Amino acid sequence: MDQDFAAMLLPYLKYAGDGAELTPDAELRALGLDSMRAVELLFAVEDTYAVVIPDERLTDATFATVGSLWTVIEAELGTETRRSA
Repeated sequence: MDQDFAAMLLPYLKYAGDGAELTPDAELRALGLDSMRAVELLFAVEDTYAVVIPDERLTDATFATVGSLWTVIEAELGTETRRSA
């Protein structure tokens, strides 16, 4: 998981605390990610990583943990790389 990704998540996780270390299995909802913050986070992810997360990937499972969200981002990064080639 990209360290910049973990840092990017913190402002959207109201229960994470400043400087919290996020592990891949950290549950986003338990850390304070609600539906409004999830939408804001989605926009930030798409802007930061220059990807578009398809609607079918916008599920509770995607936003369940830090690792599950990162897995989707990595998959889309690979898709974007293949599209540009």
